Amino acid sequence: MKKLLLMASALAFFQTAQAQDSTSTTPSFSVGGYLEAYYNHDFNRPVQNTTPSFLYNFNRAGEVNLNLGFIRGAYTSERVRANLALAVGTYMNANYAAEPGVLRNIYEANAGIKLAKKANLWLDAGIMPSHIGFESAIGKDNWTLTRSLVAENSPYFEAGAKLNYTTDDGKLYLAALYLNGWQRIQRVDGNTTPAFGTQITYKPSAALTLNYSTFVGSDKPDSVRQMRYYHNVYGVFQVSDQWGITAGFDYGTEQKQKGSSSYNRWLVPVMIVRYSPASKVNVAVRGEYFQDEKGVIIATGTPEGFKTWGFSANVDYAVMANVLWRVEARTLSSKDAVFAERDGAFGKSNTFLTTSLAVSF
Repeated sequence: MKKLLLMASALAFFQTAQAQDSTSTTPSFSVGGYLEAYYNHDFNRPVQNTTPSFLYNFNRAGEVNLNLGFIRGAYTSERVRANLALAVGTYMNANYAAEPGVLRNIYEANAGIKLAKKANLWLDAGIMPSHIGFESAIGKDNWTLTRSLVAENSPYFEAGAKLNYTTDDGKLYLAALYLNGWQRIQRVDGNTTPAFGTQITYKPSAALTLNYSTFVGSDKPDSVRQMRYYHNVYGVFQVSDQWGITAGFDYGTEQKQKGSSSYNRWLVPVMIVRYSPASKVNVAVRGEYFQDEKGVIIATGTPEGFKTWGFSANVDYAVMANVLWRVEARTLSSKDAVFAERDGAFGKSNTFLTTSLAVSF
């Protein structure tokens, strides 16, 4: 009931804003939504029916469940824009576990104002999708069913303020961000250190997208502050009408301890190749590697840390324009035994078979 009342209040806010805004010639308000149900079979058959802790999407095993479902209200005018989306699902449970109360169900809540009449210069503030990476929480927008290891272990969302500019031809996008932390809505207790980010996206044509994003900040209390520096680079290449390639490389460093000049490092290359044999069918294969020897992002407590290869293949079928059915096989293989098995032992590999049905409206 509280969530329904909150959504009703939000809709009333957007409608009031639409009525009061006299600076726009064509203000508009829209409501949309998204639902993605899934079944995930983990061949290691975990006792608690949960996939490894570093996977945050489709993380319930052996049961039909909802990964992400949200309803969104969006208001746009010439100089003002705002979005509010309330969400549920296992994705929300896993990614928002550190947030208090109702914040755990806010997928998006932001407002923006255009700062220049003759230039696409905006200031947006609130809870926003992350500026890092080529994958989002909305499954239908990604080439693969499950998310890459790099997406699962870098921010999906962020809270703060973003100054962003897009050229008139839409080819260049620039952004500078002030953030509350590394995938944080509410800052970590005891942390007074702001985080910052940047993004540069260049699209010279519809067939090519190049991106470079950064993050600088600490995700720990000031008493043990360890600065983190993160670089995200990727390119999307539409080679032909049927073939596309996405390639990315992420590299991060974090101080070993407060004030240290020594750093722990991790790196993550990934490549996805997609083939579209028909208008309603897509096939994609993915290869990836995640090296985090010191456990900065994925702690294992093993001698070699998390050094894991991943391979997957998926087939997508667009049942209707707004309905997508997907099937994917995925395997992960690590240098150390880091994958829990049903008998309590740990193995060096883990295999999954996942299917999902996504509906957007």
